Amino acid sequence: MTELDDIDRRLIAELSTNARLPTSALAARVGIARTTAQARIERLERAGVIAGYTLRLSEDTLRNAIRATVLVHITPAAQTNVLNQLRRLPAVERVHTTSGRFDLTCQLRTESTGALDDTLDRIGAIDGVMALESLIHLSTKIDRSA
Repeated sequence: MTELDDIDRRLIAELSTNARLPTSALAARVGIARTTAQARIERLERAGVIAGYTLRLSEDTLRNAIRATVLVHITPAAQTNVLNQLRRLPAVERVHTTSGRFDLTCQLRTESTGALDDTLDRIGAIDGVMALESLIHLSTKIDRSA
């Protein structure tokens, strides 16, 4: 892994706030030349420190979305198949392996409770899924990713 210095960390912090910031504005905020900023960003991308850029939707946009966490218990040999099937479900935003009673946690986002119900049925029907438990998100109280 690439060693990050203070300038790298400042570039990453600025990009985390606004990944669409022009390189010249980014360089000015960090206090370096535009060419230096561009070279450092390219180095961080090549090294895999910056894995990509993404879109974050506003809370207003998400306000009517139904969000849920699903805890999934699977048979030991089924992980590859289950993950492949979960990748095909558009409502599945994130999947983590876990320790404890459940093997996976899935973060879902759907446009309605009916769509959530359908997604839960599809997850439950995947070969190797033994049990699942859903937790519907009511409101966000702390969000450090914003």
